[in-house]
Amino acid sequence: MSRGVAITGMGIISSIGNNVDDNYQSLIEEKKGITRISKIETIHQNDIMVGEISLTNKALELQLNLPESNNYSRTALLGAIAAKQAFASAGIKDANLYKTGLISSTSVGGMDKTEQNYYAYLTDASTQKYIKGHHAGDSTQKIAEQLGIEQSLVTTISTACSSAANAIMFGARLIKSGQLDRVVVGGADCLSKFTINGFKTLMILSDTYNTPFDDNRKGLNLGEAAAFLVLESDAVVQAENKKVLAYVKGYANANDAHHQTASSEHGDGATLAMNQALAMAGLKAKEIDYINAHGTATGNNDLSEGRAILRVFGEDVPDFSSTKAYTGHTLAAAGAIEAVYSILALQNNVIFPNLNFKTQMKEFSITPQLESKNKPLTNVMSNSFGFGGNCSTVIFSKET
Repeated sequence: MSRGVAITGMGIISSIGNNVDDNYQSLIEEKKGITRISKIETIHQNDIMVGEISLTNKALELQLNLPESNNYSRTALLGAIAAKQAFASAGIKDANLYKTGLISSTSVGGMDKTEQNYYAYLTDASTQKYIKGHHAGDSTQKIAEQLGIEQSLVTTISTACSSAANAIMFGARLIKSGQLDRVVVGGADCLSKFTINGFKTLMILSDTYNTPFDDNRKGLNLGEAAAFLVLESDAVVQAENKKVLAYVKGYANANDAHHQTASSEHGDGATLAMNQALAMAGLKAKEIDYINAHGTATGNNDLSEGRAILRVFGEDVPDFSSTKAYTGHTLAAAGAIEAVYSILALQNNVIFPNLNFKTQMKEFSITPQLESKNKPLTNVMSNSFGFGGNCSTVIFSKET
């Protein structure tokens, strides 16, 4: 039996807003959240720019009404806030009325607290609770507790920058197969010294605003964010008379197995992911109205993704843009925040501009959308491509 996968709620916190409405307003007003780093002490403080959320951990803890003795990492704090927004958006009062699961994704996990407390671990017993929260699953468990999810599946995905897109796919599969009625899917990542140092070693961090698909792109801006979607079955939507924000129409994951960090320069994995997502959705390439591109502003990604788009769409490339110029690259959360942006685009029939673009890439002639554009949208494709060539594409639609 064919089952639709409806999106009935979403929540987000990023460097351009603390909720869905704030994020949408920033996208429309072309308001960037990229600044110099201020909340982490690092020797790279003056060398890079990041998408940093302005709220302190204390402010986030107050939102969740946590005791002073809590051991929440910043990842867990951001994730819990976004997930609770998504629950509220979907009008969920009882997390266990239906078979409900949580699939969260992260790369950083509790690294921020580990960095702060590592050296005191053996001499100060009070720091040990933070080290116990280092692993990726800790933030997922805390989000589940905040939502009151007591049954069904609670699990974590960590496939680098495709993580949250893969969480959406996994959740959709669980609903389509009838194993769960409702799944909260998404991801959260905070900034940490570990990721700053790691990406600095790869020499792909920009010292200025990132410029996706620009010939003179210098690299990415790391960002922090969390976003979650509520996926529900047709049966739940009908029983609860739910408003549907959009549908998960198609999805695919592929791996070009090209390199530990870089994607194939010909976009092999990305091409396969986009083609398979189209096939699953039963759509032709020309039926995609907008692509929210992965668009990290690194030399490798933009070349690889651009070539893949040309391989899939030929001479009829739809409008496309990267929203990472607004938020920075939020790692495991990227697929979730860009899912929210894709759904906002669908709801408002608007294409968000590719900020900071000045110079056409030499390798191909396609150019991203440079200004906000209103046009009827039915199907939006969102790309998320991770380290090791882990490539994921999700298609969101107004129609089931």
